[in-house]
Amino acid sequence: MVKLLLADDDARLSELIKEYFNGEGYDVIHAWNGREAIELLNQSSPDVVILDVMMPELDGFETLKQIRVKSKIPVIMLTAKGDDIDRILGLEMGADDYLSKPFNPRELLARIKAILRRSSNEKAEDSTGDMELDGLLLRRKDRSVFLEGELIELTTSEYTLLECMLSLPGQVLTKQELSEKALGRKLTLYDRSLDMHISNLRKKIGLLPDGEPRIKTVRGVGYIFVEHGKGTSLL
Repeated sequence: MVKLLLADDDARLSELIKEYFNGEGYDVIHAWNGREAIELLNQSSPDVVILDVMMPELDGFETLKQIRVKSKIPVIMLTAKGDDIDRILGLEMGADDYLSKPFNPRELLARIKAILRRSSNEKAEDSTGDMELDGLLLRRKDRSVFLEGELIELTTSEYTLLECMLSLPGQVLTKQELSEKALGRKLTLYDRSLDMHISNLRKKIGLLPDGEPRIKTVRGVGYIFVEHGKGTSLL
């Protein structure tokens, strides 16, 4: 049984989510605030965390920050409708996805299934095959990534994006392709998740030996993972 940790101080919404997901065969653990969520995370080992941004004592951002210090567990943030700043900040801090309130529980279920499906598919693939390019090493066996021998911490979404792009260096991947392969859903008009994950990934994996970015933007199309010494005229 998949175990969800829900942190939200809205009693009515939390009860609705618990009732819906229990009916779908999920085990839901509820926390009223961020501090309680951190305690339950340590005690219960959930599979996914759902964090509301606005909570007493410890808000969603600070809770996410503390989670990311010691865990790569998938995190979905619940934000106020139309509040782009909260969404961007959450993704910058390491959230895997976000959903705006109010939302349909089915949409939340779809997001959770997509995250769990990515993890399951990746583990089912060749777990012994390493991927290495220009000082960047991705080990599928334990889903770890090293830059010049130093471990770098990636979220579930960042790791999946890197694996997807690293497997096709020099090839332009459209935003739609990356969203479907790495985030498990079609790209929508105002969805900034993919761009923010790419931005975070760029910061973490650094530059090529010649100072150029490893991931370049192909305007109006998508992104390309650049191999050192093999430029592209598409940029």
